[in-house]
Amino acid sequence: MSALQAVAVEWGVWLPAPAKINLFLHVVGRRADGYHLLQTAFRFLDHGDRLRFTPRADGRVHRLNDVPGVPEDDDLVVRAARLLQRETGCTQGVDIEVDKRLPMGGGLGGGSSDAATVLIALNRLWQLGLSRERLQAIGLTLGADVPVFVFGRSAFAEGVGERLQPLQLPPAAYLVVAPGVSVPTPRIFADPDLTRDTEACKIADFAASPSIDRLFGRNDLQPVAARLYPEVSQAISLLAAEAGAAVVRMSGSGACVFAQYADIEAARQLQHRLAAQWPAGWQGFVAQGLDEHPLFRSSPAGE
Repeated sequence: MSALQAVAVEWGVWLPAPAKINLFLHVVGRRADGYHLLQTAFRFLDHGDRLRFTPRADGRVHRLNDVPGVPEDDDLVVRAARLLQRETGCTQGVDIEVDKRLPMGGGLGGGSSDAATVLIALNRLWQLGLSRERLQAIGLTLGADVPVFVFGRSAFAEGVGERLQPLQLPPAAYLVVAPGVSVPTPRIFADPDLTRDTEACKIADFAASPSIDRLFGRNDLQPVAARLYPEVSQAISLLAAEAGAAVVRMSGSGACVFAQYADIEAARQLQHRLAAQWPAGWQGFVAQGLDEHPLFRSSPAGE
């Protein structure tokens, strides 16, 4: 599946902040500072949050709408805009409206994707002219998943997730289930039972193996999340029981679980079968995998 048609970055229009899934996620070591060393494959989905930007003349950064559980000053959206001001000396301001569609603590990168869309959009709207590489470096100070959204392509990632190489992936569609629980990433990484010594692979190992019938590797965080959060375990079991030959895997540190299919109709049929069985509070959506972020060809300025 190719990217959605390139979206023009303009004031006052809704701009996408797509979800990501991790096709695999291995923990291959740990740095002296405690950060875990990872290998993973990121893929974007044509489903996510939306943000809209309005200029301000007073230099302030303000979030227009409430986001439950996220104070304005703590929101990655606001922090990203203010960081961009500090890094560039920009005195322009902005009002930001956020349409949250992705669950928080779901492993879909919602907050990181929102922050990346802020960096991409304001780089263009404020006419800062920063390179993609510079935006990725700024994004990394906000969170390990932010750089891949700025990078803008399916990617094989290493380090803490910031060393990125583009990937070619087969077309696929996904049913993603959010089992009504928020999983804090630090709790998963702090668990003493987390596997931290998976043997490192090469990008060629992964590139030779992607298929619709199976996925490379595993998610090392999944057993810990499933043990600590019964809802995650229940979602995995429910999808696995109904998905037939489709691969079922948790994304990121959870809680969301996905099933991969060759075509979107198969994913919709699974969603229809499962909807009646979902406990109260569960949600699900069907999405197509994207080769590129919808803003990839719109940013940075001139690229």
